[in-house]
Amino acid sequence: MSDAYQAINWNLIEDQVDKATWEKLTEQFWLDTRIPLSNDLDDWRKMMAEEHQLVGHVFGGLTLLDTLQSQNGMSSLKTNVRTQHETAVLNNIEFMESVHAKSYSSIFETLNTAQEIDEIFAWTQADEHLQFKAQKINDVYHNGSPLQKKVASVFLETFLFYSGFYTPLYYLGHNKLNNVAEIIKLILRDESVHGTYIGYKFQLGFNELEENQQSELKDWLYSFLLELYENEEHFTHTLYDPVGWTESVLTFIRYNANKALMNLGQDPLFPDGADDVNPVVMNGISTTTSNHDFFSQVGNGYRLGQVEAMENQDYLYGLNDTK
Repeated sequence: MSDAYQAINWNLIEDQVDKATWEKLTEQFWLDTRIPLSNDLDDWRKMMAEEHQLVGHVFGGLTLLDTLQSQNGMSSLKTNVRTQHETAVLNNIEFMESVHAKSYSSIFETLNTAQEIDEIFAWTQADEHLQFKAQKINDVYHNGSPLQKKVASVFLETFLFYSGFYTPLYYLGHNKLNNVAEIIKLILRDESVHGTYIGYKFQLGFNELEENQQSELKDWLYSFLLELYENEEHFTHTLYDPVGWTESVLTFIRYNANKALMNLGQDPLFPDGADDVNPVVMNGISTTTSNHDFFSQVGNGYRLGQVEAMENQDYLYGLNDTK
């Protein structure tokens, strides 16, 4: 029967990267309910009003982008896959993006009043720069080519999230909001795998294009990145000018924009490297997380196995041998 429905067979793997990623993501599974966020309340009460607003808006923005990724991003990528196993991996990513979005609400519930939470979510709908990047990414998800959709996904997860990630990593480096930061580090570990995997799938398709098609796609890719970065500059000034962190955050953003390009197999655009990033934040960006005592603080130690996020080189072999 030519139209017979095909069952997914995990004993016959077309691309070993699909299997490796599935195993990595399932080993890394976590839920926000296991992190004792209330232990951060003493830190929270000592922080200034400007810091409270920054944290609320940062996590509000991340909630919006994770919502976009879970509701629209992965479903758009699933319309063009190479293998059934790739669909399974994207299903996993889609679910974890929902976990990420919910995690921020757990933070709000712990740290903020009901009135403050209402203000945060109203702000996410009203802020022009946050809405700009969400709408730009969403437009590609709805109207872009399959490879453009992968670019948008990698730019979102490896670049645009990081203006928000800076704040909890900065506080972690100053021994504040440690349990909030634990959630962020778990999210960072997931995003590292997501960006690397989708970037790898992009590279497979990109390498199959004719030279003129590659050139045209690269022109679009870099133009899109610059458009997003220009908006991100404005967004960062809005968030961080009140606390004086703007220039340091912009360096961090440019560094991660380069990482996004590397995930896509493209050359870095900005001069910023790891040595230029605030070392306190750079130390926090390590995707290993704390192992807390089960009866006091529960970090990722409750997981069945200790795993690290995938690095770029974990997938490089796949470009030469995908079978």
